[in-house]
Amino acid sequence: MSDNQQTTPSAPDDDRDRPLTLAVLRQLIRHDWRTLPGTTLVVLSRDTEGNGYSPFATYSNARYAPTYSDEVGEVYPLPEELEQDKELRELYVDGTPDNAVPALVLYPLG
Repeated sequence: MSDNQQTTPSAPDDDRDRPLTLAVLRQLIRHDWRTLPGTTLVVLSRDTEGNGYSPFATYSNARYAPTYSDEVGEVYPLPEELEQDKELRELYVDGTPDNAVPALVLYPLG
């Protein structure tokens, strides 16, 4: 079945994370993410709780900064998210490192 024949999955009826299908990923790339710069780094979370992040090896929207090594770091909220959310600003009171770069962060299901 081609992407054009596949329907977009309906929104989940609760807040649980769902597996990301290739069809949804293609739609995100073609529509939602099409304006992201080509230099945007793609970053993968090590686990569902966000305990460590690393660039996606073969080829996410936040800011990523290596903190533990060149290959493992942390993600930080975008400036506009911090501006709009006082609680988020309190969580990131130390700010975002100068070496943080825009990144599309991908999270595994488990």
